[in-house]
Amino acid sequence: MAFFPRSFITNDQSAFPPIFRLLDEFDQYSRSTDRSERSPTKSFIPKFDIKELKDAYQLHGELPGIDQKDVEIEFTDASTLTIKGRSERRYSHGPGASKGAISDGAGADVGTSSDKNSVQTKGSENGDASDKYWVMERNVGEFSRSFGFPTQIDQDAVKASMKNGILSIVVPKAKKQEGRKIMIQ
Repeated sequence: MAFFPRSFITNDQSAFPPIFRLLDEFDQYSRSTDRSERSPTKSFIPKFDIKELKDAYQLHGELPGIDQKDVEIEFTDASTLTIKGRSERRYSHGPGASKGAISDGAGADVGTSSDKNSVQTKGSENGDASDKYWVMERNVGEFSRSFGFPTQIDQDAVKASMKNGILSIVVPKAKKQEGRKIMIQ
């Protein structure tokens, strides 16, 4: 007695309903096309931690591989902070080492940034036409994050720094204005 129908065990593709073949073909098509052709302007959302202290807000965001000059911080209104910027694909390699490895298909020893004669190369977002990426997992493109604060803040005292790919921003709360009496003369 068979537990599975005979068509389940065979490798005959005609046994699958047409909808499964259609889904499989669509999956193969979507994986084979270049992602950059589908979305010319790539974007991503960096992750931030926001901590409220007694007298300030602290924001810590992950921006690995992004230069400080490529990040803009501005206030769009009295209580909204916007952080935006751009990340480009940059890589370091030894002269000719990684190009041969990738085009030959070996790929095990791609040059690293620790090579003594490493060269900083700045490619476009999509890379050159001759480049062949095996995996593209890094966030590349433009980003923008906006944060609205529930209390009044002191925009003039905001401080920002970036170290090891972590953007740290301290946004002080505005001092509460105390009531004051006016003497009538």
